[in-house]
Amino acid sequence: MSHDSFLLRKGLSCWVCFATDEDDRTAEWVRPCRCRGSTKWVHQACLQRWVDEKQRGNSTARVACPQCNAEYLIVFPKLGPVVYVLDLADRLISKAGPFAAAGIMVGSIYWTAVTYGAVTVMQVVGHKEGLDVMERADPLFLLIGLPTIPVMLILGKMIRWEDYVLRLWRKYSNKLQILNSIFPGIGCPVPRIPAEANPLADHVSATRILCGALVFPTIATIVGKLMFSSVNSNLQRTILGGIAFVAIKGAFKVYFKQQQYLRQAHRKILNFPEQEEA
Repeated sequence: MSHDSFLLRKGLSCWVCFATDEDDRTAEWVRPCRCRGSTKWVHQACLQRWVDEKQRGNSTARVACPQCNAEYLIVFPKLGPVVYVLDLADRLISKAGPFAAAGIMVGSIYWTAVTYGAVTVMQVVGHKEGLDVMERADPLFLLIGLPTIPVMLILGKMIRWEDYVLRLWRKYSNKLQILNSIFPGIGCPVPRIPAEANPLADHVSATRILCGALVFPTIATIVGKLMFSSVNSNLQRTILGGIAFVAIKGAFKVYFKQQQYLRQAHRKILNFPEQEEA
């Protein structure tokens, strides 16, 4: 270092460790940004440690001055051809990794939906009949149609028709006295209207919708065999079983939700018990 440069840099102070040039005359100094005054100079070693903390293991991440926001000019020694190729491959893998993982996840979900759709067809129509239908069908139609089966089941499960029926009954039940004998409390006036939570906002309800939709074909098949065993067609028997299950389950759900509604509507808050003075 020349004598003139030493004079210009005399009295330096590192903004990281606050040491001066008089504390360590052999330390290497650098002015990496546009800052002036006490934050102009910094130890090369201190700045390297600070940059390591900001990059958090990613040596290609850009680091800027926290004061003037000027980006630091970071240079590396030249790499050999072998190391350059390995470094380039590592960067490509790092960038392509998230996309590859997302593609694998989407592909797994898709083929799981295809498998579920094929199993559902064989379950609803019959094992032999389902295999025969899929063998005669166009492969493109199967690749598009089979994954839509679980999607349509989930969308159908999200239609909360019981809530619409319950609202209509609460609105017109006073005109239909027969409903009071079937569902007690439907037409009774309530002192207040309780707040009802959004069922889709609860993660438990979301999982119930998913599981209920996926298990619905199995339940429809079982109910169809129990209630409509005289029907010879597997498809017709499963459809009738599904309709019967939805109707029975919906009736019980309407009754249960109405009783919960009445319980919330007649809720009362008691007076705080007064403590007797000793």
